Amino acid sequence: MPCCGPASAAILSGSNHMLAYLERILDSSMLSPHGICLLWEPELIWLHVVSDACIALAYFSIPFALAILVTKRRDLEFGWVFWAFAVFIMACGLTHVLSIYTLWVPVYGVEGIVKALTAVASVITAGALWPLLPKILTIPSPFELRQVQAALEEEESKNRDAAQLLGQVREAQRALRESMTRLTAVVETAVDGVILFDAQARILLFNPACERLFGYRADEVMNLDIGMLMSNEERPSSTGRTLRIATGEAAGVRKDGSTFPMDLSVGQAWQDGELIYVGIVHDLTTRKLTEQQLQQAQKMETVGQLSGGIAHDFNNLLTVIIGNAEFLSEQLRARPDLRRFADDICQSGERGAELTQRLLAFSRRQLLQPRAIECRELLTSMHKLLKRTLRENIEITTAFGAGSILAFADRAQLESAVLNLALNAQDAMPAGGHLTLSTELTAIDEHYRVQHPEVESGSYALISITDDGEGMTPDVIERAFEPFFTTKEVGKGSGLGLSMVYGFAKQSGGHVSIYSEPGLGTTVRIYLPHAGGEQSLADIEAREEAAPRGHETILVAEDDPFVRSSVTLRVEALGYRVVAAVNGKEALQQLRTNPAIDLLFTDIVMPGGMSGWELADQARRIRPGLPVVFSSGYALETLVEQGRAHAQSIVLTKPYRNAELARRLREAFAGAPLPS
Repeated sequence: MPCCGPASAAILSGSNHMLAYLERILDSSMLSPHGICLLWEPELIWLHVVSDACIALAYFSIPFALAILVTKRRDLEFGWVFWAFAVFIMACGLTHVLSIYTLWVPVYGVEGIVKALTAVASVITAGALWPLLPKILTIPSPFELRQVQAALEEEESKNRDAAQLLGQVREAQRALRESMTRLTAVVETAVDGVILFDAQARILLFNPACERLFGYRADEVMNLDIGMLMSNEERPSSTGRTLRIATGEAAGVRKDGSTFPMDLSVGQAWQDGELIYVGIVHDLTTRKLTEQQLQQAQKMETVGQLSGGIAHDFNNLLTVIIGNAEFLSEQLRARPDLRRFADDICQSGERGAELTQRLLAFSRRQLLQPRAIECRELLTSMHKLLKRTLRENIEITTAFGAGSILAFADRAQLESAVLNLALNAQDAMPAGGHLTLSTELTAIDEHYRVQHPEVESGSYALISITDDGEGMTPDVIERAFEPFFTTKEVGKGSGLGLSMVYGFAKQSGGHVSIYSEPGLGTTVRIYLPHAGGEQSLADIEAREEAAPRGHETILVAEDDPFVRSSVTLRVEALGYRVVAAVNGKEALQQLRTNPAIDLLFTDIVMPGGMSGWELADQARRIRPGLPVVFSSGYALETLVEQGRAHAQSIVLTKPYRNAELARRLREAFAGAPLPS
C-alpha cells in the first residue's frame, strides 16, 4: 500500500473519527422512542402528533409563499433575505416532522443534525437581518403608504383645483383682453374726444378724436394738467382731494392757441382705491355755426314778415295818395303853380311804391312768373345794357361755363337783381374798376349746407357778379341783406337793393351769398334752381366720386375756425394728412419743424399782417419748390387782372366741391418741381 505523510495521516485520522462519531450518533439501536416517555398514552401521543403536524405544515407553507413573493416581485431590494428565511423556516418545519417520527423511531441523531442545520440557518438569517434592519425600516409601512397615497390624492385634487382655477383665470384674462380690445376700439374710433385723468388733473388717456380736436399728439399731453386744454376761466381747480371740473359748454384751447366751443361731460370712478375722471368732449363748432345760421335765417324771416306787412299797408296808403294826387293834378290845370305840387306828390308816391315793391320782394310776396332762362344769353344782353348804364371807367367782362346753363326763375326779376348788383358794384369802385359777370352749373353739397343749413342740396345755375372795389368787412356782410341797411351816405341809397336780391333768390327756391374782402372787392353769387333735370346733378356727383385722392401731408392755413374745420375734414376725406395753422406765423413755424409737410393750402386774406401771397413767398424760401394752393372767393382771372396773383397760381375759388378740391391739389403736386 502507498505510504502517506503526517498531514495526510492526520486528515485520515480526523475523517475516521468523524465517521465514527456519525455512526455512533446515528446508531439508534440502544435508544428508546419518545412514545415510551409518554407511556404510550394514545391521547397524549396524538396531541403531539397533531400539533407538530400543524406546525410543520404551517412552516412548509411559508417558504412557498416567500418563493412566490420573491418570484413575482422582482423589485424587492432584499430578495435574498427572503430565500434565507425560507430555508430557515423549512428547516424548522422539518424538525417538527422528526419530532413526530421519533415518537416511534428513536432517530435522535438525525433529529439533532437537522436541529444543528436549523440553528446554523437561523444564525445566518439573524446575522444578515440585523445589519439590514435600518434599511428595512426606511421602507414605508402600509399605513405610511396610505398616508402618502392620501397626500398624493389630496395634492392631485389641489392640482386639479389649481388647474381649474388657472383655467378660470385664463378665461377671465381672455374675457378681460376681449373687453379691453372692444373698449379700446370704442375709445379709439369714437367721434367724440375721450380723456382720462386722475384727481390731480393729470391726463392718463388721450384718444385720437382728442388729437384731432386739440391738435396735440397723445404723448405730448400725457401726465400734463388737463387745464392746458381749457380757457383760463374754465380750468379745473384742485383743493385738497377734491377736483372741480367745469361741465357743459366750455371753450377748448388747441395747440395753436385757437379756441373752439365744446360740450364737456365728466364722470368719475374708482380704480385701485383712487378716484379717476373720464371726460367726453364733443365739438360744438358745427352746431354753433348751424345755430348762428338758423338765428340769421329766423331774423331775416321775421324782418321779411314785418316788411311785407308794412309794405302791404303802405301800398294801401300810397294808392290813396297817388290817386288823390292825380285827381288833384287834373283839377289844377288852370293853376300850374299849384299843379306842380300835386305832380310832386304823385311822383313821391310812385317812388314810395317802388320801395314797397322791393320790400315785397324781400318778404317773398311779389308775384313771380318763373320759366327756364338761358343764363348765358341773359348775361350777354345784360352786358350790353350795363355798358350803356354804368360809368365809362367800369370795364365789364363775362365768363361762361361750358354748355347750356338753364335757370328756373322770373326773367324780369333776375335782370333787376343783376342790375341792382351791378349798380352796387359801381358805387364800390368810385375810381373805376373791373366788373365780371359769370355763370356756370354747380351743386350745393352737404359741406356747404353745414354753414348754410337753410339751403337745399342739389344742382343749381350760378350767376356771379364780381367787382374789385372797396370790399366789405365781416360785420357789413352779416347785415348786408337786412332792409334799409346801407353804408352809403344819406340820400344815396335806400338799403333795399341787396334785400330785393335776397328775397327774389329765396322765393325762387335758390340762395344768395356774399364773399368780400376789404381791398379786394366783392363777389355776390345767386344760386337758382337748375332747369336741366337731375342728369346734370348726377354728372356732378359722378365727377366728385371719381375725384383723385392722395396720401401726402398738407398744411392748411386758415384763420376762420369754421372754415378751417371744414377744410380739414374735406382734405382728410381725400386721404391726406392735415396739419392746421391759424395764421401765417404759425404756418411758417410748422414748416420749419415738420419736414413731412408736402403742400401749403392757404387762404389769401388772413389777419396778423401776412397775406396768403406773402406766406407762400416766405414758405418757398424755407422749402424751395413747395407746392401751394390758394383759396379765395375770387376767380384766378380776377386776381390776375388786379395784379394780385400770377397767372400760373393755383387758386381754388370759394365755394368749391370736393371734386374741384381734389383736382386742384393733384394739379399742384403734378406741377411742383421734383426734389433734387
